[in-house]
Amino acid sequence: MPRRPDPAKRRDLLEQVRGYVLRNGLADLSLRPLARALGTSDRMLLYYFGTKERMVAEALGVYERRPFLRTRELLETMGPPTDPAGLRRFMEEVWRQFGDPEVRTALPLQLEIMSASVLHPDRYGPVMHSVVSEWTALLTSVFRDLGMTQDRARAQATLLTGATLGLVITPLANDRWDEAQDAFHALLDSLEPGWHITA
Repeated sequence: MPRRPDPAKRRDLLEQVRGYVLRNGLADLSLRPLARALGTSDRMLLYYFGTKERMVAEALGVYERRPFLRTRELLETMGPPTDPAGLRRFMEEVWRQFGDPEVRTALPLQLEIMSASVLHPDRYGPVMHSVVSEWTALLTSVFRDLGMTQDRARAQATLLTGATLGLVITPLANDRWDEAQDAFHALLDSLEPGWHITA
């Protein structure tokens, strides 16, 4: 009977893979140099993860400092917003999370993985779909807590998710984070009036 993969060893490898990819990027990632750097073999990595692409996607998926996980923790810490002003404060804090140097350093790689998941879902899995779905579901629940109907909450969450992701991606190309932040505040200015519940 074949031996089952050791869960602790798998977790350790994921930690090491994530650190390697964050340092070296994805474009020229090759399995054998990666395995050498980790003190293992390419055969062992494939034994634990199946493919290089799924290994990388999973390593970043469990990254505890990725923005979605930090946002969920933030929501638990702050508590669900109870009015539009509270939701705005929550979203402003979410944006500040993207200012963390460690988060910003990982964003280009996260974008690369998300793009690859759209072009090659068979290899990288539904990473982009998962990111958008997680953020939209989280914000839908926040809008529902404000008293919106499910359809309206979903529409507002979809708009806020898409616009925020766009404003995060843009400065990766032009490095104008101050302009992106100003635009994000302008976005909240335009959306906040629509968050009020009218009888």
